[in-house]
Amino acid sequence: MIHARIGIIGGSGLYGMAGLQNQREMAVETPYGAPSDAFLLGDLEGVPVAFLARHGRGHRILPSELNFRANIWAFKSLGVERIIAVSAVGSLKLEHRPLDIVMPDQFFDRTRGRISTFFGEGLVAHISFAEPICADMVQKVSECAAQAGIPVKKGGTYLCMEGPAFSTKAESHVYRSWGMDVIGMTNLQEAKLAREAEICYATLAMVTDYDCWHTEEEPVTTEMLISNLHKNAENARSILRSAIGRLAEPAACCCQSALRSSLLTDLGIVTAETIQKLKPILDKYLQKRAD
Repeated sequence: MIHARIGIIGGSGLYGMAGLQNQREMAVETPYGAPSDAFLLGDLEGVPVAFLARHGRGHRILPSELNFRANIWAFKSLGVERIIAVSAVGSLKLEHRPLDIVMPDQFFDRTRGRISTFFGEGLVAHISFAEPICADMVQKVSECAAQAGIPVKKGGTYLCMEGPAFSTKAESHVYRSWGMDVIGMTNLQEAKLAREAEICYATLAMVTDYDCWHTEEEPVTTEMLISNLHKNAENARSILRSAIGRLAEPAACCCQSALRSSLLTDLGIVTAETIQKLKPILDKYLQKRAD
């Protein structure tokens, strides 16, 4: 049964979704353990959505502790076709000022050993990840944001670091020399798993600070980050409300067929246990095989 079409992941400071009608909670069990929290299901501007607080309500889960597979698997099992992720980020360029909103189109991985695939255990798949963000989503969301009078910057690279500590100055300067735009701790694994699950994915990166490279600014603190994110939260909600109808339109992208040429293993030799674990993701390919 489909419960939602659009998924929203709320980051630091965004633990609920104002304007959600017919709201109800649903705890989703997954083969990978528990997601970050119960999902909030309801209708936003008439569109069925599923909201998940990435770090749990009350912000109790570290970036390195997040169960990314459980979160994305649960969205897929709820029928979600597109995920928009709201995240706090630091800026690595002067042009991205605190309180700006960026929709990056690339990622660079600086995490260590995080699980970021559903595959293995006798089933091999290699997704294309050259373009990790759904360009169709970025276009639609940025157009709706502009119409709502909220400027959004399109493009740039999100560097995903391990955390939970913020960068040293040396690290921050190196990332700047690499041409990175913003820095965060969570979105890369979400994007990879969403692509494997054939879910469109895009990030609303809410700039809270200049990381620690800007010598004329105070070093980033948790208080600064949360204060600025709260100021940006209403803009994020306004963008989501204005864009949700466009996001419910048919996708003009290849995200939702990402596995079509990526599965290398003959599904006929994959164990029943692995097939069952990945049923929400593999279901249409299993049906084709049965036909």
